[in-house]
Amino acid sequence: MKSLVTTIEHTGHWAPWIFLLLFIAASLLMIWRLEAMNDDGFEGTVLGTLVMPYCSGIGNLVFAFILGMNNRPGAEVMTNALVNNVTNMTLLIGLPVVIWGMNVAGKPSKKSNGKSGKSGGNKAGQLNRLSLLLTLTAVLFFTGATWALARDGKVDFWEGVVLVGLFLFWQCFHVFDVLKANVQKGRSFSWMLPVDLALLAVGAVAIYISTDWLVKWSDAIPFVKDNRGWLSGLLMVLPNAMLALYYGWRGKPEVIYSSQVGDGHICIPLCIGIYALYHTLNVPAFFQTGVIILGAATALHFVVVAVFGGLPRFVGLALLGAFGVFLWKGLLKG
Repeated sequence: MKSLVTTIEHTGHWAPWIFLLLFIAASLLMIWRLEAMNDDGFEGTVLGTLVMPYCSGIGNLVFAFILGMNNRPGAEVMTNALVNNVTNMTLLIGLPVVIWGMNVAGKPSKKSNGKSGKSGGNKAGQLNRLSLLLTLTAVLFFTGATWALARDGKVDFWEGVVLVGLFLFWQCFHVFDVLKANVQKGRSFSWMLPVDLALLAVGAVAIYISTDWLVKWSDAIPFVKDNRGWLSGLLMVLPNAMLALYYGWRGKPEVIYSSQVGDGHICIPLCIGIYALYHTLNVPAFFQTGVIILGAATALHFVVVAVFGGLPRFVGLALLGAFGVFLWKGLLKG
């Protein structure tokens, strides 16, 4: 790894761009193998909730580890997490809604007649809706827990333990859910699963190398250093944006929704909790604003999905507007 870093550094002014391309290429590698896992025991909302967050959120996780290990400001981790989650819940869901529309409840089968036929044709969509509502409830719960623990302006070690514990419990729940579903359907994981996991690990290492270098490089650039939390958060939603646009084009709204919502759990509570295990995390000034926008957007998603089974385009436009307010309040005005 050191030889790779040295080789790239010898390119001079091109080095930051090459490390940025390495970050994007590694993210694309992970997304490619992720798509292959879609038919290997991970489907729909489970794929988006359990597997995708690690692929699209690995950059945020690495960012929290690097800043924690090097005793850098914890406010940058909190800013990174809020930027990631608010962007996921507003821009990256709102944009596909405006372009393609989004219905996670499914449509009744045209080949079926009668009450039983309609119910059978719509069963998968209803299951997707219930799974998504559960995940949105978790976002509200995790956001509320983080807000309650950070009301005094900081998150200490034991509060970090609580946040990490909440995340691990949530992931255990979904692991057993996948295993239960596979037993019910009489399926097993593909023999390619270890290969896919190995390639995901390669992508994770490449993301670690590129993120570590870019964090160190940013120390010498005043503007980048002063806005590192914001800029890193916007950079690390690029994989999420690729997922949203790709699955929007593929016509899989349930994967778009669950991947963006599930990715938020990597940042809140996991990334914040991990940093707090190293050092006490002091929250940034716009913490309250970010949490309010995040909570309001999540509550809106819950109500609209529960009532309509998806998002109308005018709601997508409202989400884009909420992202603009967040950007103005936090980065431009701040």
